[in-house]
Amino acid sequence: MANLNPESNEAQSQDNVTKDLQNLSYEEARAELIETARQLESRDIELEAALKLWERGQELAKVCENILRDAQNRVQKAQDEAAKAE
Repeated sequence: MANLNPESNEAQSQDNVTKDLQNLSYEEARAELIETARQLESRDIELEAALKLWERGQELAKVCENILRDAQNRVQKAQDEAAKAE
């Protein structure tokens, strides 16, 4: 039987978006973020579409920040281990 609850469908859709974001590389997320910003700067965009793009952009920015933070932590850990080995 099909799920007719729109809130449930929206939650499932959001889960799919989250999974999609988790699979993006930094380069992919950054490229999509740049394209999203370009679209938002367009004057030929409706309000609802702009809001959805803005929300996606926020999610993409978080992905980029998390990937960069993880990379920074890995570099710091490697530097700390190298310093201990000296």
